[in-house]
Amino acid sequence: METLNPTPKRRGRPPKSRDEQAGTRQLLLRAGLEVLTEKGFATTGIEEILKRAGVPKGSFYHYFASKEAFGAALIDAYARYFANKLDKHFTNTELAPLARIEAFILDAEEGMRRHEFRRGCLIGNLGQEMAALPEAFRNQLQQVFKDWQIRLAACLQAAQGADEISREVDCQQWAAYFWTAWEGAVLRSKLEQKPEPLHLFARFFLSGLRKA
Repeated sequence: METLNPTPKRRGRPPKSRDEQAGTRQLLLRAGLEVLTEKGFATTGIEEILKRAGVPKGSFYHYFASKEAFGAALIDAYARYFANKLDKHFTNTELAPLARIEAFILDAEEGMRRHEFRRGCLIGNLGQEMAALPEAFRNQLQQVFKDWQIRLAACLQAAQGADEISREVDCQQWAAYFWTAWEGAVLRSKLEQKPEPLHLFARFFLSGLRKA
């Protein structure tokens, strides 16, 4: 009976599987999101991210060609994460449309409270330091805000359909206003380490929308 020769053993460390490679990349992105929701991109070194991820320096450049490429990947990762969060709240048909917005605000407040108000919004943080960032980030950040605006505008249109707000309300403009003011409220809450700026924003935004 013919038998197959055994596969020769490889010397040294075996190559990583696709799952392991994806896991390492995700570790780096998660660490980057944690650090950059607390600090600025320009002042954060790769070493700090590697230390938090527990990944050797050589691995970083295997997955990302540069710090700029890493930043672009972080924006994409955060945009996907936050879009899922928005859909979870804004398309929740178990709540009335305006109650969905309130639920999102409460969820965001709880997230900030859990991290003792040290972390803010990655997109807002990067927008504030845009003058020191690669110009390519500008369009990426603008597209993320536009996506958030579209998702909120759809929820506001649902509120019109439910007769919670007037048909005369310009949903796109109110959605744009929400995200502009929201980023300021998040920044103020992070600065003061308390939720009152979020409460103030929510109260005025929702009372301005609701029918008398």
